[in-house]
Amino acid sequence: MRVSEFDILGASILVVDDQEWNIRLLEQLLADTGYTRVMSTMQPENVVSLHRQHSFDVILLDLQMPVMDGFQVMEALQSSIFDYYIPVIVLTAQPDQKLRALKAGARDFISKPFDLFEVKTRIRNMLEVRLLYKKIESYSNALEQTILDRTAELRESEARYRSLTELASDWNWEQDENGKFTRVSGPALDILGVNGDSVAGTLASNHMTGWNESERDALREAIAARKPFVDFSFSRTAADGSRQLFRASGEPMFNHSGRFMGYRGIGVECRPN
Repeated sequence: MRVSEFDILGASILVVDDQEWNIRLLEQLLADTGYTRVMSTMQPENVVSLHRQHSFDVILLDLQMPVMDGFQVMEALQSSIFDYYIPVIVLTAQPDQKLRALKAGARDFISKPFDLFEVKTRIRNMLEVRLLYKKIESYSNALEQTILDRTAELRESEARYRSLTELASDWNWEQDENGKFTRVSGPALDILGVNGDSVAGTLASNHMTGWNESERDALREAIAARKPFVDFSFSRTAADGSRQLFRASGEPMFNHSGRFMGYRGIGVECRPN
């Protein structure tokens, strides 16, 4: 991820100084360098409202000013602007104030009287960092929105899946990792002969009678192996001697870390033609 020259020269800059001569000098220097969005003010009490309106990429802030000094301006910015990276470069003629300014929230400093090469270098370096931070923030927000959109799409897709399976089958079900039915649609429990209150009730329960045991052994093996099964055929003999035929399809469910969560599937009773 890189910051282009076009982005740098199009960045928004605010100059804050109570000396008009300093403002004019910096404005001329910035214009000669190619910066196209430069504002200035001699009223430090307006900095917060200006930054809230324009979201400057760099604020060049003099420390020694009447009404509000630079430290008070930085404090007001930090308490009023919810931005992790407030891009302030302080302007000072007093070397002993540099460390205090950095502790107060300044990102860099420029010494007075101005060295033009230092001014241009420090402003450009700050802009590269600031604009890169904004790109990363924008990318993170876009990624978060994409995740939210994809999650919504998956939920919608699962809702459609549930609706279609209910239409295409006699019943559908979900079981947890212990084999307990957690969701049943249609007469699954009645058809399969499972007690809905039974924690251990499963398709492979030994409490159901009349089943073809070889078929049930194969079903138990598929479930124990956590394998998907499609159109698995099994049958049982009802109390009146009639034979019931069923087909079931199921798939194992896993969470994001790969932990087995159970089965879900559909089933139909094969009715005679």
